[in-house]
Amino acid sequence: MPTVAVSQLKYGERLGDIVITKMGNTLFHKGRIIQERELEILKAFLIPSVYIEVKNGNEVEQESEEPKVKEVETVHPFYVEYHNMVKLMKRVFLLANGGQQLPILEIRTGLESLIRHIDAYKVLTFTPKNRNLHEYIYHKSILVSLASYSLAKWAGLPQKDLLQIAIAGLLHDIGTSKVDRTLLEKKTPLNASEMDEIKQHTLIGYQILKNMSGINEGVKLTALQHHEREDGSGYPLGVKSDKIHVYAKIVAIADIYNAMTNERYYKGALSPYVVLEQLLNESFGKVDPTLVQVFMNKSTQISNGTLVKLSDNRVGEIVFSDRSHPTRPWVNVNGTIVNLTVERNLFIQDVIGHI
Repeated sequence: MPTVAVSQLKYGERLGDIVITKMGNTLFHKGRIIQERELEILKAFLIPSVYIEVKNGNEVEQESEEPKVKEVETVHPFYVEYHNMVKLMKRVFLLANGGQQLPILEIRTGLESLIRHIDAYKVLTFTPKNRNLHEYIYHKSILVSLASYSLAKWAGLPQKDLLQIAIAGLLHDIGTSKVDRTLLEKKTPLNASEMDEIKQHTLIGYQILKNMSGINEGVKLTALQHHEREDGSGYPLGVKSDKIHVYAKIVAIADIYNAMTNERYYKGALSPYVVLEQLLNESFGKVDPTLVQVFMNKSTQISNGTLVKLSDNRVGEIVFSDRSHPTRPWVNVNGTIVNLTVERNLFIQDVIGHI
């Protein structure tokens, strides 16, 4: 089994043995295929060389005489259901645009199938596969649905509300189906008149849903109210906290988080940790601060063992999360502990995922 310098590794090569960090932690297991992300992590942890599986030689040549069984990649059911939901949402938006009835039963069934595997969804690290910007609105609708369902569950809402909240998240932006696509895909910030046109999606969405059976009033009001704010500074009606439905309060947080952490035509994606900090700092008076605190505390509980890139481009592993400062954990960078609670000039720039 040959040893290869990390600097000489090629994409597609497979590790022949486990890779251990200087701290004695397992970085990668045997059989891991080297791609760009793996190479970046190996370099970040200053791993000089690794064992790789033999790709040619007598052993492999002898095996090649036997019929080969094609290796099939196993796709987690969550990704299968997610992909199915993207296809469904494309159809739903087309139907809404044409003024036709939405397939609520199909939407419910699809969401139930997706939520059945929600353990595979982690707010901070989940990234849809093979996503392109042209499909942004479909993916965002699903991500807001999943985040809303999670937040509602964390906040202790009754079981009977959970699926309805997931539907509210899924359909909150249905009004954009009738908004000029060129505005949604504009690569520069919108001017005032364009923004006014975009804001109409809340009223349009409510009109689409208001007479629909199979969804409750909270779902319908969420389409109308997800841009309303606690202090009355939101739109379209400028109502205050006591007039905003709890579904809309939950979906508003999920919507802001996903809009900021996903790439859009006119701006790049922000770090989930940066967005959570901004949400917390700006939540008072804007979105429900209690729900923001729940969202922050619960979503960051999965952080230990997560690989992250700091704002100075160093890569490390989260080893401790301070519950008083959930967005500023301790990060192990090659044996050096970086305490982000103390080192305020640094922040987590990117979440790479679990090793």
